[in-house]
Amino acid sequence: MVPLPGNGFEFCPKCSSVSFHSKNGGRSYWCEDCNFHYFINNSAAVACLIINSSGELLLTRRAVEPNKGMLDLPGGFVEPMETAEEAVVREIKEELNLDVTKMIYLVSFPNLYPFSNLVVPTVDLAFVCQVESFRAMKPDDDVASIEFFHPEKIEMDALCAESMRQIIRYYLKNKTYQIFCS
Repeated sequence: MVPLPGNGFEFCPKCSSVSFHSKNGGRSYWCEDCNFHYFINNSAAVACLIINSSGELLLTRRAVEPNKGMLDLPGGFVEPMETAEEAVVREIKEELNLDVTKMIYLVSFPNLYPFSNLVVPTVDLAFVCQVESFRAMKPDDDVASIEFFHPEKIEMDALCAESMRQIIRYYLKNKTYQIFCS
């Protein structure tokens, strides 16, 4: 598996030259022939913490690779020209058929997301969310199932990514979830 997207480039994406070289320790690439400069940047993703009236955290079970079958916070990639808040609303509707009524930004952590034989660097933006109701909830998109856990009892090794573990630990330490219990 290639550690970062740029490390897999053999040719310049603009002119196809083989004179496409790493600079700044692999954080950017430059083409000697056309002067194209490519920067390795994070992709933005959102992770949502949704608490029910019993104080349990909603986690999903992944239906697809990477990490199929592991626990995850619902969310996903922010689409081009979409705000993080719009991505929260869209992702929760797509994955859970729930309507977000309120959200508050919590914290962000970096992540490395394996995809198509590359590892995409992401910044995972966590939001604590309130939903209108759980009545219409159903798993969809890349979610196999939905499970609720008391946050203190979550088996951290069952989570699909270190960033998800860091988000939940931060959430527990700061007790932010108490303001959004549904």
